[in-house]
Amino acid sequence: MIDFSVMRFGLLGTGYWARTVHGAALAAHADVELVGVWGRDPSKAADLAGALAIHPYESIDKLLADVDAVAVALPPDIQAELALRAAEAGRHLLLDKPLALSVEAADAVVAEVEARGLSSVIFFTNRFQPTTVAALENASSTGGWLGGRATFFGSIFAPGSPYADSVWRQQHGGLWDLGPHTLSLLLPVLGPVESVTATAGPRQTTYATLRHESGAVSTMELTLDSALEAARIETVLHGEHGWLTLPSFDGNTLGSYERAISELLASDGSHPLDVHFGREVTAILAAAEASSTSERAVKPSRR
Repeated sequence: MIDFSVMRFGLLGTGYWARTVHGAALAAHADVELVGVWGRDPSKAADLAGALAIHPYESIDKLLADVDAVAVALPPDIQAELALRAAEAGRHLLLDKPLALSVEAADAVVAEVEARGLSSVIFFTNRFQPTTVAALENASSTGGWLGGRATFFGSIFAPGSPYADSVWRQQHGGLWDLGPHTLSLLLPVLGPVESVTATAGPRQTTYATLRHESGAVSTMELTLDSALEAARIETVLHGEHGWLTLPSFDGNTLGSYERAISELLASDGSHPLDVHFGREVTAILAAAEASSTSERAVKPSRR
């Protein structure tokens, strides 16, 4: 367990997610002192700091000097760089998914966390929902699963979407934004992935087939640009005992993030959703991306 009566957090990021989830949950948590916020746009950092009654920082190094941990709500390529910087300063990490957009960047964060004995948690939203936790535990204990299917058809272009202007999501699509969510549900039950075959379809959709080391085979269908009439989120497992549909998300993102904070505070340096798991997810997504361009199966990189 991290030895702090109250952990001092710094928030990196000023966007919708940082304001409505990360900042709100950190500010409300009884065992956390939210010290300040840094953002790429100083005016947005000042605005969010005013809303949360905290200090806006123009220098990341000054913020790191004043805190014990950082929560990051930034695009994954920027997150990886700043997470490494925070780890080098000896700060614990509460990160968003995916950890990084390349295996090399993920490896650098993992190596620094290991070298300094830091705690880390990555916020895979569904994995901090109690009904999902219970369902995965029951499925793992039951065993006999032969495969699964995850369909995540969403649209960042839906009216009122706060993500419509997200450049990284437009560039990297559902594979990198939604793939981490589906892998966080499939991997705990079906185990590590040994090879990936993927292809691209209409509306920036990725179709990926995963062969797990256990012999199980699962599939992912992912897009952020679905027609509204085709929007669907579903993850199912099948095996010797039949079919199991995992619980859908209840929409309580704030409650899930509050639990993620508490689990970081209770961490002894390891967690099922730490940077090691984040690195595993990054490697699978990178393999899927490589497969979709090369039209061949690709083995995820191992550390």
